[in-house]
Amino acid sequence: MKNRHLYLSFLAGVTLFASCSNDDSPPKEEQEEPQSESKYIVTATPTASEGVADYILTTDDLSQGTISTIGNGIEQDGTYRYYVTSNNKFFSMLYGQGNPGAVTTYQLNENGALNKLSDFQSETVQAFAPVDNDILLIKISRNSDEPIAYWYRLDTNTSQFVDEGQINTQELANKENGELAFFSWITQVENKVYLPYFTIKGISSDRFGTAYPDEANIAVYSYPEMELEKVIHDDRTSFIGRYFINGLTLDEKGDAYAFSSSVATNNGEVTSTKPSAITRIKNGTTEFDNTFLYNIEEASGGKYATTHIYLGNGKFLVYLIDVADKDERSYNTTGKEFAIIDVYTESFTMVTGTPAKENIVSVTARSNYVSEDGSTAYIGITTETGSFIYNIDVSTATATQGLEVEGGKITAISKLDPAN
Repeated sequence: MKNRHLYLSFLAGVTLFASCSNDDSPPKEEQEEPQSESKYIVTATPTASEGVADYILTTDDLSQGTISTIGNGIEQDGTYRYYVTSNNKFFSMLYGQGNPGAVTTYQLNENGALNKLSDFQSETVQAFAPVDNDILLIKISRNSDEPIAYWYRLDTNTSQFVDEGQINTQELANKENGELAFFSWITQVENKVYLPYFTIKGISSDRFGTAYPDEANIAVYSYPEMELEKVIHDDRTSFIGRYFINGLTLDEKGDAYAFSSSVATNNGEVTSTKPSAITRIKNGTTEFDNTFLYNIEEASGGKYATTHIYLGNGKFLVYLIDVADKDERSYNTTGKEFAIIDVYTESFTMVTGTPAKENIVSVTARSNYVSEDGSTAYIGITTETGSFIYNIDVSTATATQGLEVEGGKITAISKLDPAN
């Protein structure tokens, strides 16, 4: 169902480049070639004051050195920024807390500097991810009186919205008590979009509570039409992903691995009885594989996974919290211990070399970077004494302290190549 009032305003700023020549220019073969090196993109929130905007910084090396938010970088307008890299462009999105928020697009030029390509307004969304050459964004209702989610397709070539539609999340959930489906994130699987969801009451007294804590659901949509094809269901785990956290990732074989934290609540109490675990949907199927379930709590000796990063070749970096730490068991906490899980060999290895969990202030949970060969994962860790990018060697599960970000709490790490 379409609604013309839902179309988002677009205000694009385009940077034009011009070149000139003169008779004094050296022969073409003698001219200096332009710089064409990739850059790492690091965003950080200044720590000097409250309620300040992020800065976007660039660097050549994540393993050493120092960069600073003081007098450097590109300041973003507004707090609560989130980031996604797609089509070799870096999108900075403002979470407007219910109001429309700014979206700014950047590209790396041949001299290694970030150019602003566009600046426009978008509805505040709770899920967004690259799909083909688009970014699919979803504004999700948490109100049982208004059970409609709105989806938008952003064309990354033009930075313009090209389509939109609606999903009745109460109808999708199909629960006797009227709970809503709340999408945890978005994953492209071949030419379809998989939307894992948990169900919520959507009432003021217990907005994210549920009477259905022990089930995992994925809505399968065609793309780009966004027509519902089926719902995949599993009752061996609680829901997949968490609020604003991806829980479903494809490997090189096309198999999808689903991560459950087991943190469903009812009236503020955790009611999940299933373990934090990993399940699988094999390539070419649209059902959970009943022959595979990896019990994270059992493998870790009593920890649950809050977040994961795919490293390649069946290996995942997972963020962990003790199951017994009930104050930390929720929809939006981030683990401060780390392990590498190999789903092919079903092995578990704790990562060493990171700061003690009690000394960690924050960790980059949503936007991290893995080297092209899968040998190193880079995550931002901020403690009371500083903010560093830790380089995790995948083969040894060992972390070393790398680039320091002075004066800022690291919020995202990415990489761009120069635009063609």
